[in-house]
Amino acid sequence: MKVTFINPPQTDSKYKFIGVVAPPLGIAYMAAVLEENGNDVSIIDASALDMTWKDLESELQKISPDVVAVTALTPTISQALKTAKLAKEITGAFIVMGGYHPTFNHQEVLENDFIDVVVMGEGEYTMRDLVKTLENGGDLREVNGIAFKDVVTPARPPIMDLDSLPFPARHLLPMDHYKLFNMKTNMSTIITTRGCPMQCSFCASAALHGSKLRLRSPKNVVDEMEHLVKDHNIETIAFMDDTFTLHRKRVLEICAEIKRRDLKVFWGCTARVDTLNEEVIRTMRDAGCIAMFMGVESADQQVLDNVNKKTNLAKIKNAFEISRKEKMRTIASVVLGMPGDTKESIKRTVKFVKDLKPSYAIFSLATPYPGTKFYQQTLENNLIKVRDWSKYTLISPIIETMECSLEELKNMQSKAFCKFYLRPGYIIRQAWIDGPILLKTIANVVREVI
Repeated sequence: MKVTFINPPQTDSKYKFIGVVAPPLGIAYMAAVLEENGNDVSIIDASALDMTWKDLESELQKISPDVVAVTALTPTISQALKTAKLAKEITGAFIVMGGYHPTFNHQEVLENDFIDVVVMGEGEYTMRDLVKTLENGGDLREVNGIAFKDVVTPARPPIMDLDSLPFPARHLLPMDHYKLFNMKTNMSTIITTRGCPMQCSFCASAALHGSKLRLRSPKNVVDEMEHLVKDHNIETIAFMDDTFTLHRKRVLEICAEIKRRDLKVFWGCTARVDTLNEEVIRTMRDAGCIAMFMGVESADQQVLDNVNKKTNLAKIKNAFEISRKEKMRTIASVVLGMPGDTKESIKRTVKFVKDLKPSYAIFSLATPYPGTKFYQQTLENNLIKVRDWSKYTLISPIIETMECSLEELKNMQSKAFCKFYLRPGYIIRQAWIDGPILLKTIANVVREVI
C-alpha cells in the first residue's frame, strides 16, 4: 500500500508564531516505522513548503496514495480537515487523522464523513497495524488505539522502549525549508523522552504521553545527533522534550557522549528551573548547548500552585541567576491571563520577568487545549469565551479572568512584549551577543503579536 502523510498547508493560519517552522517529527516517526514494514511511504510537509491548496491537489494526483494520514493540532484542525476532504475527493484514499486534537476530540472529527479513522495517542505501531489490517482486509476492531464510526478500540499502551524506534524518516522531509525567525537554518529537532511526571495542568503534551517518563539511552540520542550532522548537514539541534533536564544524570551522560565523539553541533533544550545547578549548566554549555527554554509562567505563587507547576519564585530566580553566571542564553516562557490573574498580578509578572534578565521572553495567553486538566476546569467553570479552534494559538485570548476582558488581555500581552523587548539597555546588551537574531525576533514580535 502507498501511504502518504500530510502536514497541512497553513496559508490561512497564524500558527507559525515568530517565524518558527519545525520538522513534523510525529509523522516522520510513523513514516519510518512503515518503511521498516515494507510500505511505500511519502510525506508532504505542505506547511514548510508554503503550498497552496492547488499545489497540494497536484501533488496528491501525482502520488495517488491508497492511505492518506493527516496530522492536526488544535489551532490547525480546520486546515487538517480541509486537507483530508481534498485528499478524499482527489484520490478516494482511506483517510486517517491523528495528532493532539483528534486524539482528544475524535467524536467531533468523525462527524466529517470523509474521515475514515482517527488514530489516538502515539501512532507509530497503531499506523503499522492499521495499514497491515487494511492490506489484508482484516477487521479494524482488532487494531488498538483507533476510533471510527461508533467504535473506539482499546487504548494502545505507550511505547516503553523508545530506543527500539527507528529515527524519524527525515529523508522524506524538505529539510532545507525549516526556519527560525523566518530565516532558513541548518536546524532540526529531536525528542529524547516521552511522558512527564510533573503534569502541569495546561500541558497538552503531558496529557497525550502520560505521566511516566520514558527515556532514550544517551547513546541512542547522540547516534541521532551524529546522523543529523553527518547525513543532513545540521548545525543546530533543538531538543523538544517536555523537560530535557528532568533526569540530571542522563543529561550529564549525553553531554559526555557528545564530547567523547567530538561532535561539533550547537543545541538548545527545555529545562525546569528546579533541575538546574552550576555543574549541569556548565557541562551542557561545554557540550554545545547555547540556550535553555524555561517555564516561568507567573510571578504569582497561587497561580503556579493552581496549574500544578510544583515550583516557586525563589527557584525560578536562582535558575536564571546561575544561567547568567554560566553565560547560558535563556528563553523565559510566561502565561498571562490564567484564572486568578488580575491586572496587578500580570504587571508583577512582566516586571518579574524583566528582573530575571532572560535573553528572550515569550508572553503567551492562557489557552485551554482539549485533553488537559486546564481545559476541563475552564469548561466546567464556563470560562471559555472563544470556540473557534483556529484562535487557540497562544496569541489570541480564549478565556477571561475576573478582572480582565479578552480585549484587555490582548492589550496587556502586547504591552508585555513591548516593555520587555523595546528597552534600550536590553537591545544594546543582547544585540552585542546575538546581533541580527535579536532584530529578527523583535521584527517578528511586532508583526505577529503587537
